[in-house]
Amino acid sequence: MKISRTAEMRSLDRSAIEKYGIPGVILMENAGEATYFVILKEFGAIGKRFVVVCGTGHNGGDGLVVARKLFSMRADVQIFCLGTPDRFDDTVRYHYHMVERIGIPFISLPGDDLSPLREALKSADAVVDAIFGTGLSREVKGRYAEAIRLINASAKPVFSVDIPSGVAGDTGEVMGVAVKATYTVTYGLPKWGNLLYPGFERCGHLFVTHISFPPQLYERDEIAAEVNMPLPPTPRPPDGHKGTFGKVMFIAGAARYQGAPYFAAMSFLKAGGGLSYLATPRSVAPFIASKGSEIVFLPQPETAGGSLSYAALDGLLEAAEGMDMAVLGPGISLDEETQRLARELVERLALPLVIDGDGLTALAGHTEILRRRAAPTALTPHPGEMARLLGMPMKEVLANRVDLLRQAAADWNAVVVFKGAHSLIGYPDGRIFLNLTGNAGMATAGSGDVLTGTIAAMHAAHHYAFPEAVRMGVLMHGLAGDSAAAALGEEGVVAGDILACLPNAIRRYRAEWQAMAEGYFGKISVV
Repeated sequence: MKISRTAEMRSLDRSAIEKYGIPGVILMENAGEATYFVILKEFGAIGKRFVVVCGTGHNGGDGLVVARKLFSMRADVQIFCLGTPDRFDDTVRYHYHMVERIGIPFISLPGDDLSPLREALKSADAVVDAIFGTGLSREVKGRYAEAIRLINASAKPVFSVDIPSGVAGDTGEVMGVAVKATYTVTYGLPKWGNLLYPGFERCGHLFVTHISFPPQLYERDEIAAEVNMPLPPTPRPPDGHKGTFGKVMFIAGAARYQGAPYFAAMSFLKAGGGLSYLATPRSVAPFIASKGSEIVFLPQPETAGGSLSYAALDGLLEAAEGMDMAVLGPGISLDEETQRLARELVERLALPLVIDGDGLTALAGHTEILRRRAAPTALTPHPGEMARLLGMPMKEVLANRVDLLRQAAADWNAVVVFKGAHSLIGYPDGRIFLNLTGNAGMATAGSGDVLTGTIAAMHAAHHYAFPEAVRMGVLMHGLAGDSAAAALGEEGVVAGDILACLPNAIRRYRAEWQAMAEGYFGKISVV
């Protein structure tokens, strides 16, 4: 499923009207009817009291259609408009006149006195939120903010029209205050604000309706963002051997960081990999080997502080010649000599490379190295690392993550995984994928190291092309985290649990990948 920006959605609306001859009043009717259908299915209507809170724009017009549909099903409906009908455009006015003639109570609240709304909410069974649409660009204030606070304080089930009012459509940012919906029905395609946190959490259960758009309209190539869906499983040859399932070198670890190299190298094996080689400081290797005896160790020269020495460079480059790909960075430390080694390796390793952790720090201020690489590259930064790579404040990065990710992936000629809740994967060609698997329990030390090995397995063992392997690695890592949370609860999950759940996640994916794709992992419903 594609994901649209608000400007792209406006373009889709124009195309539907001008090219396909679907009038705006019909699009509004379809939007309201889909929301009504969700209400009917999830909550019911007959004999129930609904308060519909509208603005004066098209979002409010959708709400008028919902009110009319509920009224036709013998619901008790009151409409409260935070403005006056003279501000409606022709499309909204068309539906307002029907509401007016039918006789549904319509109360205008153009001023700051919201006491009628406050009283109505006390006896309501549910609320329809149709105040703002996806184009909100400034902080919510005044009577609008107070109306949202009243809706939230009512503790009634809330059905939001297109997006919870107060959530920015392109970023998911809460613009001061926002409705906390129980259900949200979004139109045409989900917008970024429906799927990025904190907006996603405000949506409750998210429904998508195409409001009679033809598929060629909402599936067009110009919309270069979509949900990260599972690709068909690749066959695993029954006569395969260790080499068939990949050889990957992990350049990782230091005296103070022995968990990161273990999780990275072992996750490759747990996700189906054949041979996992760990290049780590000589003094560190025995300690990791006591836990990960399946790993092949390549002990390396080290600094006085126990991190990889620059003297390891030639040996690492020679060892890499027999590998399918490499992972660089988990736990290598911020030692100046080791950071210089990391930059040299990024430039000279002539094989697919995943860079994580301290390897990303080594590139901060030196991202031009990435553009000189001929082999495929993936970076897996969390928000702090992304901010360092871009040389920008983290707050600014988070507020504009989609555009900055798209620009960074193109500038660095790399696949970039912007980690977080609903991680984003950016391709150098401008495409972006939003991942729906995973949970808050995965925000734990070592989780990112497990991700690097999982990505490596998707390429070297499952033989997906490199960009698709990165996407599948993120998806599979999230599935493993979901399995761990289901067994232990989110609060109790640690990296070792995610690692242990990787085999089950891959087994489940092979058995259920088509159902996962059709059901959007239980996070989005299509109506």
